[in-house]
Amino acid sequence: MKFHEIMASVRMLTHGGSAGLALFGLMLFGCAQKPAGYRVYVTNETSGDLTVIDSTTMDVVATIALGKRPRGIHASPDGKTIYVALSGSPFAPPGVDESKLPPPDKNADGIGVFDLAQNKLVKIVKSGSDPENFDISHDGKTLYVSNEDASGVSFLDIASGTITNTIKTGQEPEGVTLTPDGKLIYSTAEVEGTVSVIDAAAGKLVKSFEVGRRPRNVVFMPDGKHAYVNSENDGAVMLLDTVKNETMQPIQLGEAGEVKPMGLALSPDASKLYVTTGRGHKVFVVDTATNKPTGSFEVGQRPWGLALSPDGKTLFTANGPSNDISVVDLATQTVTKKIKATGGPWGVLVVGK
Repeated sequence: MKFHEIMASVRMLTHGGSAGLALFGLMLFGCAQKPAGYRVYVTNETSGDLTVIDSTTMDVVATIALGKRPRGIHASPDGKTIYVALSGSPFAPPGVDESKLPPPDKNADGIGVFDLAQNKLVKIVKSGSDPENFDISHDGKTLYVSNEDASGVSFLDIASGTITNTIKTGQEPEGVTLTPDGKLIYSTAEVEGTVSVIDAAAGKLVKSFEVGRRPRNVVFMPDGKHAYVNSENDGAVMLLDTVKNETMQPIQLGEAGEVKPMGLALSPDASKLYVTTGRGHKVFVVDTATNKPTGSFEVGQRPWGLALSPDGKTLFTANGPSNDISVVDLATQTVTKKIKATGGPWGVLVVGK
């Protein structure tokens, strides 16, 4: 409301005496209390940009260029910055003859730094060869980055933009996740089917152990004693004991090859684990108290990245082949809208309240 409109309302309402003043106060209170909503940020791997969605309308409000193959996306602890993994390595899906691929563009490798206040990419920091995903230290000073074609996790000092350490892991590391206390880093390795455990402070490998075929992501329960990792080629999610650093039990979601678990996300209260299944077209729900699947629902073509709204009522999935994002009402487990993206949506991040 413009200034002259406000003043006109004041004059009109004050003529109504105390009742008018009370109504005016309620109007101001309502304006002040109007929720700003949150925003959804989606990396588009093939088109090299970022889709920005306003949660109040569930419409795209911006599409912003980032660089080559944006994939992993995470927010800084203070919520002011988004970091995005960028890679100049060519697309190499399973079964491709890598000898026939074009050479990688190493100048395109890095972590994009996106300022939320300015709504733009402000710089790209070198982070090792072919970064795919990463996590951020609790103090916001260090990124732990999986370098897929270098078989390692690099420690990137954000302030100086320098790599301070690189820890060798299994081949094709992908998912990188810190324990809730921030002391250990867990990194999946697709080729060996292992998780590497790294001491963040010491910068040393603690242990590697097998978790199933083609693990991609790790999520921790809030107490840090248990975690889940997907075993894509087994059609399962593996429950981990993260005190002993060993597997506990597989949670079978379907037939291997038909259901391919990929993305993982916990509900805000950690009572449910949501799992995207790629070519299976579905999201599965796992009860974390019983560690059993309780159901599934279809969301779109090859869903991968996913994220939940702050209140846990809405789920978003990135559907690569159809270039869209599904909006799911979790109360009814139905897709209420599909939002068009540009090319190959991969990662999903929710920022705001």
